[in-house]
Amino acid sequence: MSSLLFLSRTGLSAGRLLIRNGGGRYTVVSPELYSLCHKSSSKFSVRCLTGATGEHTRGSSYGRRALFAAGAAVIAGVVASFSQFQKAEMKSATPQSRSNEVENDVLEKCRTFMSAPVTDVGTLQKNKEDIKSKMELLIMETQAEVCRALAEVDGSAFKVDRWHRKEGGGGISCVLQDGNVFEKAGVNVSVVSGYLSEEAAQQMRSRGKPLKGKDGKLPFCAMGVSSVIHPKNPHIPTIHFNYRYFEIEEEDGTKLWWFGGGTDLTPTYLDKADAAHFHKTLKDACDQHNPKLYPDFKKWCDKYFFIKHRGERRGIGGIFFDDLESPSKAEVFEFVKSCAKAVVPCYIPIVKKHVNDSFTSEEKHWQQLRRGRYVEFNLIYDRGTKFGLATPGSRIESILMSLPLTARWEYMHEPHKGTKEAEILDILRNPKDWV
Repeated sequence: MSSLLFLSRTGLSAGRLLIRNGGGRYTVVSPELYSLCHKSSSKFSVRCLTGATGEHTRGSSYGRRALFAAGAAVIAGVVASFSQFQKAEMKSATPQSRSNEVENDVLEKCRTFMSAPVTDVGTLQKNKEDIKSKMELLIMETQAEVCRALAEVDGSAFKVDRWHRKEGGGGISCVLQDGNVFEKAGVNVSVVSGYLSEEAAQQMRSRGKPLKGKDGKLPFCAMGVSSVIHPKNPHIPTIHFNYRYFEIEEEDGTKLWWFGGGTDLTPTYLDKADAAHFHKTLKDACDQHNPKLYPDFKKWCDKYFFIKHRGERRGIGGIFFDDLESPSKAEVFEFVKSCAKAVVPCYIPIVKKHVNDSFTSEEKHWQQLRRGRYVEFNLIYDRGTKFGLATPGSRIESILMSLPLTARWEYMHEPHKGTKEAEILDILRNPKDWV
């Protein structure tokens, strides 16, 4: 008999399911992922844990928690499907086919996600070599890795919000708000499809894409992971990253595809060592593929995150690229994967370095003013925000997740010369090379 336990609070996120098999092992999955078990039926017991800490062990460690029996029920596929999740852990002497190995690999990855993928797991397994399947698994994995790293630092849980789009697809929004370290931290995944709106198509045509639709319609598929992290402490910088894949079908059946993305840092105060670490980590990721990528994408980042009406950049940059479609789909995907894997190591060490830094009310005031600039860029210039708002059925809460909880605007504010505030403002007006 397997045991299903509902954790009302864990170190990762609320509403996670803890499954115990006959051998005494526990596995944490989301309710959505658990619901994929549907092919056969078996009996199981249900228990509810309140005040769980995310530390899952057997025996007396549960004794201090409120535990009560919620009853027994029949659920389709618990034993059959759960055994599939355990296959990768079991060392069998029987040779396994390559397809079974890949299937187990996909299932093993799904076990680590914050929620079940947007696309059905069976479809991802069946189309495992398709770039869309690979990209969806990558963005789900990136979301989980970043959320785990942030939750460990903050000590608070992410709210996992799964949403569906009636026009096609959906997403998973993970948000940590009013935490111990982070005022607002959001990591979104979206996998959407349907027809491009005319406004969205015009935005893409302005970048040189012909986009000839059939009967005025342009079928598209888009997926990506996007995140903005706003810390409470003004000595911890804000970070943004986004990695995405687009595919559009034209009237003659031709499919246009491209990747886009980047990672950038927005400090309230300049720490040269932090800037060097951040940029070097991204450069190392780029250099694995081509040493020309980092300098090109660093310049692109400085240009893209320029607040024209202010004459200054949003932050100290990083890397940015869009419409990337060469040398090949497979090679660009591997590059994007390297960049996504660099997010945690480029940022978390900086957070840990400053997490206990003291700050003054004047420094907090300056942080609020700089966040005002962040809001201005996101609402006026950001491509992702503009595309999301122009796409029918978009989830507005997820699009505007990038905005901080608080910001400030003051009339004609200018820092005094020679101050730390003037130092960072000079860098934002005159970007420099950090590595």
